[in-house]
Amino acid sequence: MSTSIIEFVQQQEPLFCNALTDQTITWAKESQFAIQAFQRNDSLAKVAMENPASAQNAIINVAAIGITLNPASKLAYLVPRNGFVCLDISYMGLMHLAQATQAIEWGQCKLVHENDVYESNGLDTPPTHKYNAFSDRGGVIGGYCTVKTASGDYLTEEMRLDEIKAVEATSKSRNGPWKTWWDEMARKTIVKRASKYWPRRERLDQAIDYVNTEAGEGNYFDVPESKAKDITPASEDQLKAITDLMLKVNGEWSDAFFAFISKKFNHQISHPEQLTAFEANTIIDMLRKKAEGK
Repeated sequence: MSTSIIEFVQQQEPLFCNALTDQTITWAKESQFAIQAFQRNDSLAKVAMENPASAQNAIINVAAIGITLNPASKLAYLVPRNGFVCLDISYMGLMHLAQATQAIEWGQCKLVHENDVYESNGLDTPPTHKYNAFSDRGGVIGGYCTVKTASGDYLTEEMRLDEIKAVEATSKSRNGPWKTWWDEMARKTIVKRASKYWPRRERLDQAIDYVNTEAGEGNYFDVPESKAKDITPASEDQLKAITDLMLKVNGEWSDAFFAFISKKFNHQISHPEQLTAFEANTIIDMLRKKAEGK
């Protein structure tokens, strides 16, 4: 087994090097990490020999996404899943990619237990989370992901336990890693949802798409046909009105504000020109009420 799996990994060098997106990831190191993973896990090696295309694809994605298989880093692993070799990217791996691509400067994701002290502190301030790590914290009641953007804003995404459970219930991997690594999958779920409001980065988007599709961690959804909506762009007068009202309430077009309106309107907004006329009117109304103290 060892000789054949070593030869198989070595044959992937040209494809790996052609797909490389991060020069800190090297074939010399990643090939050894891959060989070690196969040698330490007979089930993984068996799946690789039975389905070499999936193993090849997983190895290539290490290069394409730009993430290391170094077990000490705990960012990504080669794992057998439903007859395929998959690149399993941890929640720490997703956070690492966000930092490496400068989508964020810093971030953390934690689960909150029923005996913890947790308090949300508004839009642009990290939450307060206190707990005794050496006592019974009780069951998990939710979790959060807080990041700091390049402009210094703090963005926090929170998920209740029932929201996490809803994702688990519809997940294609609910009988796989959700059973064996529930805490890690819960954190990954929170990070994936939080990332929707961060600046877009191709490698991070690719990583999330990979774990949702080829790694089998996505969800079964019956997607209803959406109603056609008015996408008339906001006018210059509307954008000027928003800017003027922001001055009255000491606001600005910050990363935190873009994250807030992205969440409110359920799509990525990173520039004022991406607003529709309807969305602009909604923001104007909201800022007017704030300016009037209502």
